[in-house]
Amino acid sequence: MTSHVKNTLVTTAAIAGALAATTLFNTTTVKADTTSSAPVTTTTSATKDTAIASAQAKVNSASAAVVSAQAAYGSASTAAFDAAAKTAAASASAAATSAATSSAVANAQAAADSAATAKSTADANLAKAQSNAAATSRAKSMTSAAVVSAQSAVASASAKASDADSAVASAEAGQTVTANLMKSDDPTQASAAQQYFATKTAIVKLLPSGQVQITIPLTSGLKFLKEVSYNGVDATFTKTGDDSAKITFTADPATSYTLAMTMDITSVMPFMHEKALLDVDTTIFNGLLAAKSDADAALTSAQAALSTAKINAASAAQVASNAASAATAAATVASDASVVATSAATNLTSAQAANSTAQAALTSAQAAQSAADAVLATAKANLDSANAALTSAQAELKSAQNIVVVTPASSAASSASSATSSATNSAASAATATSNVASSASTTTVTSAVVATPATTKKATSSTPASSTTAKTLPQTGNENQSALVALGLAILTLGIYPMMKRKHA
Repeated sequence: MTSHVKNTLVTTAAIAGALAATTLFNTTTVKADTTSSAPVTTTTSATKDTAIASAQAKVNSASAAVVSAQAAYGSASTAAFDAAAKTAAASASAAATSAATSSAVANAQAAADSAATAKSTADANLAKAQSNAAATSRAKSMTSAAVVSAQSAVASASAKASDADSAVASAEAGQTVTANLMKSDDPTQASAAQQYFATKTAIVKLLPSGQVQITIPLTSGLKFLKEVSYNGVDATFTKTGDDSAKITFTADPATSYTLAMTMDITSVMPFMHEKALLDVDTTIFNGLLAAKSDADAALTSAQAALSTAKINAASAAQVASNAASAATAAATVASDASVVATSAATNLTSAQAANSTAQAALTSAQAAQSAADAVLATAKANLDSANAALTSAQAELKSAQNIVVVTPASSAASSASSATSSATNSAASAATATSNVASSASTTTVTSAVVATPATTKKATSSTPASSTTAKTLPQTGNENQSALVALGLAILTLGIYPMMKRKHA
């Protein structure tokens, strides 16, 4: 049993004794004491008894309220003490936890910071690698497009070269064109030799040198035609029959050629020399070789461009592949750094969790202490209010007890009243002492209550004329057992005081 509970029980016993004595003493009518500082009122016995009973009821109620308030204050004081102890323990635990985990938290924080920095660097490298990979991929696409374009150019140049080759090949194979022998001095008149060239055609071939080879078929008169020359160069005769042949000469492309012919027509004129104008257009081949040369050059250039484009494309593809590999490696590094950073952050959170838990416990304990302190303050206010109410009730009771009842009485009744008043005063003094002792004993844990004590019955002298010297006595309102009841009240009061006196002298 705690000390404040013991004190409360002792106080309660003292109050009970005092209340018993007060109840017994209140049945006795005493003489009024005109020397008391309390106001003295004269009235009837019944009115006084009613006033005393009412005041006594208030004292009893106020005393019970004080006891209840003391119990509540004691309980609140204990709860506040326990809450303060828990707060102190939580504070010590939080401090110990912080001291124990400070190194781990610092290390975890450093690891988390380092991991975060590494992750940031890895992310930056990844972004750079991805940007480079994208750029090289675009370059690869461009070089691939250049290859396609070069391939298209090669195809076009190749087609043109092929067309030029075909044209040249056709020209080199020879083409049959119209050819007429006209008089050199009158190109509008046919030459006399025309009769020997009945087909009026010529086969024109393009030579690699750019010149043309002209072949005119001699259908008859081979026996007469002895020589044919062009620009002093004899033509070549290739016999194709007894009286026919092919006459071939080489010249630059032109639209007509002047041929020198020597004929031996014995019956007419031996070794007749004649110049005839061969009207044949060999310019049809003009530009074929140049076109072929240009087409070949274009093809060669396109092929070179294609080769370069392929080399560039291969190089760009290699660069793009390297950049993609670098981006993949950077992504792996960034992923690993992210895992490490996450793990470090988790470790930091775990290291901080113990401190957080301890701080939460401390905060909870402080909140509980604040609540307990608030309850204690309320209990203290209630106790102060109950004490004030008890003091007021005691004052009212004392005032009621000081009422003087003025009636004729015998001297014997006056003597009994005086004895009873003396006993009442003694009981009141003892109750007051008991209240003081109990109050002193309980101040270590709770606020002491003002114990209800019966007001000391005062002697009073009724108002008399100045010439009167005989004091009037109050009538006896009790019964013959009052002395025994007084003794019983004193015994109960003594039983309440004894434990406190024993405790005080122990």
